[in-house]
Amino acid sequence: MIRRFSQSQLIIIAIIAVGAVIALSQTLYEVDQTQQAVVLQIGRPVRVVNASGAHPGLKAKIPFLENVIKFDRRSIALEPEAAEITASNQEKLMVDAFLRYRIKDPLLYYRAFQTDRNAEDRLDRLVASSLRQALGAATTDEIISSNRAEIMRRVRDDVDRRAKVSRYGVEIVDLRIKRADLPQANEEKVFNRMNTQRQQEAQQYRAMGDQEAQTILAEANKQASTTRGQGDAERARIMAQSFGQDPGFAAFYRSLRAYENSLANPESVLVLSPDSDFFRYFEQGPGR
Repeated sequence: MIRRFSQSQLIIIAIIAVGAVIALSQTLYEVDQTQQAVVLQIGRPVRVVNASGAHPGLKAKIPFLENVIKFDRRSIALEPEAAEITASNQEKLMVDAFLRYRIKDPLLYYRAFQTDRNAEDRLDRLVASSLRQALGAATTDEIISSNRAEIMRRVRDDVDRRAKVSRYGVEIVDLRIKRADLPQANEEKVFNRMNTQRQQEAQQYRAMGDQEAQTILAEANKQASTTRGQGDAERARIMAQSFGQDPGFAAFYRSLRAYENSLANPESVLVLSPDSDFFRYFEQGPGR
């Protein structure tokens, strides 16, 4: 037997059904694996859900009395506005940095910022302050090339330390400079200065090389002179020993050396008598 409901009964059933759906929607909520949540009871945080990432899924709360605010568990990117920094050598740089952070404690994060927008504004100012402090103690050369990695490591550690002291509930994952450009008016001046520095360094290296070369050459000449002296002494000893055995050959050898030294230059002119003793070996040979 089919029971028929009156119009008033149908209205009541519909109201109950709608109320049940509304109550169910106000009771159940889902927290994804990549999310964490803070449950508020009349605006006051009472508990944290899935902060460790181990308990995602469908959750329940007290309807109408509690509401849920969800935050990302993954690292969050923040790109602060480009800022003009004055380096220690009084040159200005336009610095564009980026920050990656993670919400470590959602309860502290909510108490410090309430919303992600407030967190971005506060962290933006914190990064700008640390950048000005660290880069203001460095030169433009260090910022642009030679020491950027070490400077940014110090800035990242400083931002992380100050965030923990302020109980922001965040962990700084990375902080880097995307771009550090000179204002147009300073580019040529800085380029000329860096070019001059490189030329001075090159001259210094060349001077060191020349000095080293002179030291090596002097040592080589010293060794060569010692070797030549030893060779000349040995030659003199051998010749003296040979000349002692045959005086006639010794006189002949000395005359040949005299001929060689005197006649080696084709432009040499000798004015001598034909019967000069200088030519005695031309007539009779070494037997004389």
